[in-house]
Amino acid sequence: MRDITYTTADALNDALVNAGVDCVFINFGTDYPPIIESWAKAEAHGRKIPRVIISPHEYPAISAAQGYAQITGKAQAVFVHVDVGTQNLGGAVHNAFRCRVPVFIFAGLSPYTMEGELHGGRNAAIQFIQNAADQAGIVRGYTKLNYEYRSGQNIQQMTYRALQIAESEPGGPVYMTATREVLEEAGVDINADLSLWSKVSPLALDDKSVKILTDALTRAKKPMIITSYLGRNTESVGELVKLAEKLAIPVVEVNEQAYMNFPGDNPLHLGFDSHDLIADADLALVIDCDLPWIPSRAAPKEDCRVFYLDADPLKEDIPLWYIKAERFMRADSYTALRQINTALDSAVADAAVIETRRATVHNIHKQQRGSWIAEVSEAENHITPEFLTMCVREIIDDDTVILNETITNRAPTDRLLPRNKPGTLFSNGASSLGWHGGAAVGMKLACPDKDVVALCGDGTYIFSCPTAVHWMAAKYNTPFMTVIYNNQGWNAPKQITTRQHPDGYAVRDNNFWTSLNPPARLDLVAEAAGGAFARTVENPKELRKILAEGWEAVRQGRAAVINVMLPSV
Repeated sequence: MRDITYTTADALNDALVNAGVDCVFINFGTDYPPIIESWAKAEAHGRKIPRVIISPHEYPAISAAQGYAQITGKAQAVFVHVDVGTQNLGGAVHNAFRCRVPVFIFAGLSPYTMEGELHGGRNAAIQFIQNAADQAGIVRGYTKLNYEYRSGQNIQQMTYRALQIAESEPGGPVYMTATREVLEEAGVDINADLSLWSKVSPLALDDKSVKILTDALTRAKKPMIITSYLGRNTESVGELVKLAEKLAIPVVEVNEQAYMNFPGDNPLHLGFDSHDLIADADLALVIDCDLPWIPSRAAPKEDCRVFYLDADPLKEDIPLWYIKAERFMRADSYTALRQINTALDSAVADAAVIETRRATVHNIHKQQRGSWIAEVSEAENHITPEFLTMCVREIIDDDTVILNETITNRAPTDRLLPRNKPGTLFSNGASSLGWHGGAAVGMKLACPDKDVVALCGDGTYIFSCPTAVHWMAAKYNTPFMTVIYNNQGWNAPKQITTRQHPDGYAVRDNNFWTSLNPPARLDLVAEAAGGAFARTVENPKELRKILAEGWEAVRQGRAAVINVMLPSV
């Protein structure tokens, strides 16, 4: 008979609670009896545990944790089952890593004893084939820390360290493991002072960089600012607006911006493609951006001064990457922008040049927006992406949170759904599609009073594991609206093949193997799994009415999926 009243599993739970982890998104297996017993014991004795959110699939589990962290900045936990549960995380780990979002991932390991030597040893056949040689290797390339808990005596210290690493810039996932034997042994509550495990303080620019940047910005005739994820710190947006307006510098958001970085209606916002502007600029300040332009499509002039400011300006986890820049600066964007703006308060600049530039940029902004609106038309027999986007625009407001995973329809959604408040636009920040569903659940858990609309393609919707997503949405009362831009196929590979082989056989014969015809009633999946309001729309004249009905259903506490049929790819 064991006489252990406080186990390693208990110590792990208490560490997560003490660190402020609100939710644990779980998909359990045979490795979790110590955790299950610990939580049951805690509840029986009135001790706190994180909110436990069951996820029927691991992909939406980590997507939910990512969404929660994107909107709050706080790392959440995901518990998965040994090697197979880790594999089911799939590309969602890639998303969190590339989007620099902190996530605490825990997975069990196959027990390391098999003849009854220790409590928690192997007692099922499945545990033998789950004994992987390098389980952590499955996600090693997409995590900031891989570590196996080996003792209950220091599990809390390692948990606090893992969360510290996850939340320090650049943020990202950490992956921790333990066997059942370790989780069942005696644990220790170290009663830690959590202020001693805080994330690393933001980096500032050195004085020389501030001076060089200030001088360059005030002297430039055709400067531009390029960003992609500056808005993950909502405070950075105001500082960027202050800098841009002070010197009348146009701002471009690129690479399917992961956040709202600069108000879309600000007359200094010049859209989402840097290539034309960079070819004419004499200065480019790149802030929080993985790729400011595609080198094979455009490049700065020889005399254009390029400055790169980022938490990770070398992109050390992307082997083939280089941008020619005069100065690479590792700094926190909010801190750095405050330094630059303070220095500019006493800098001398040519007011006439600034005001002439301001008028020019404002005029370009006005013409640009006019041309975008002119592209919208209500066809008689089909729904265009532009028309659909304008109809969505009519039901939302400036406070609505948009999750944009429309991929090849990103241009019309970016252009026609301008976001003007920080924290009202998010994307997966990477390339594993399906993030939107779990992320919407996570964001509603974090901020239940916010209205959330997820925009996606039909392929992306399928990738999201919608049965799991909408079961979760119903169980945990996290209603949101999904609008599917359903073009009945994978448009991205068709587009890229056409660009690479414009006169090839695939284009000639329209043979791309990308069609998803006949189309499925994707909306009914959500209705069956979670009782969602589900509609498919083909008639443009019915679109506004059905979107309004779906929006009302969400307001009444029910998720809605509007499957909008666009012209087929």
